[in-house]
Amino acid sequence: MADTSGALTDIPATQSTTTALWRAFGWAIVVATFVFLLNNYLIFWRGWPGVAPMLTQLGILAADGAAAPITGWALLLGWLQLTSYAFCLIGPWLFVNFSARRSLRDDSATMHAISSYIIRTSFWMILFVGFADMVISFLRVEELLGVFLSDDLVQKMGRSQFRGPYIHLPLTIAAFIAAAFSRSLGFPWLALLVVVAELTIVITRFVFSYEQAFMGDLVRFWYAGLFLFASAYTLFEDGHVRVDVLYANFTSRTKGMINAVGCLLLGIVLCWVILIIGMHGRANVINSPLLVLEVSQSGYGMYVKYLMAGFLAIYAVSMMIQFTSYLLESIADFFGEPGERRPAVEPPH
Repeated sequence: MADTSGALTDIPATQSTTTALWRAFGWAIVVATFVFLLNNYLIFWRGWPGVAPMLTQLGILAADGAAAPITGWALLLGWLQLTSYAFCLIGPWLFVNFSARRSLRDDSATMHAISSYIIRTSFWMILFVGFADMVISFLRVEELLGVFLSDDLVQKMGRSQFRGPYIHLPLTIAAFIAAAFSRSLGFPWLALLVVVAELTIVITRFVFSYEQAFMGDLVRFWYAGLFLFASAYTLFEDGHVRVDVLYANFTSRTKGMINAVGCLLLGIVLCWVILIIGMHGRANVINSPLLVLEVSQSGYGMYVKYLMAGFLAIYAVSMMIQFTSYLLESIADFFGEPGERRPAVEPPH
């Protein structure tokens, strides 16, 4: 079999076309994921019209009630949103044609790097925000904020509309920067922090008879991040449990076919279901808490409940990209491309 890392003109036409189509399909999924997120932000945070109203105005979708026609500046914004989804097909195909020497495994590695960066950023974010919000909540419940801040700032610290944009957002930006310079995903450290936080609750409760709502909030905040963010890395290392007594004895080609079908019909579809159901409307389960910066009912707990709703979106996006990476890698195994990757540890069965 010819080397698929060469130019498309250097390999058989049938294989080059198949490889190009799979590469374009994979990148189309990745680009569509980010375009969906961007449009979700533009619609619900910036008031852009959205794709569905545009398609309704063009007569492609059935009208739901007496919706006002889109005109003027909003019409231009709507066309930009429609064009962005067209780019999901055109952009990947152009990239595939201008990077003909890249193989399926090259694209798979790049997608894994993107997913890893998202996960690293998320871990730094929950580390920074968790510590900062815990300290603020502790000082607030013990009425010590006034020692360091003015009365006006003390009042503002009790509102999520202030703490989110002015405390959490800068720390999230710092997380993006930290993730660019770090290469460790931090799973062992985060697991240790969860244990330490829970142990602190036990000691303070039974030894000092002291416990506050923010202490339990911190454990849930970090544990939710550990569980959801580690899923993509576990998929990369083939660490998820396979309840299958036949898979281990299959050939590499057969395993590649099974994994590709699983990624397409189960993994990628599941991630799109989470994103669409969670972010389709203003009142949906992901959008609603993020839009209002929702917090828990315990007034002196941590103000991170809305971020935990966002964890679902991070989970879906990181898993979507990792499933697509796994899909291309499985197709490469099916085609017999050189450079097959072996997980660091044998997967449990």
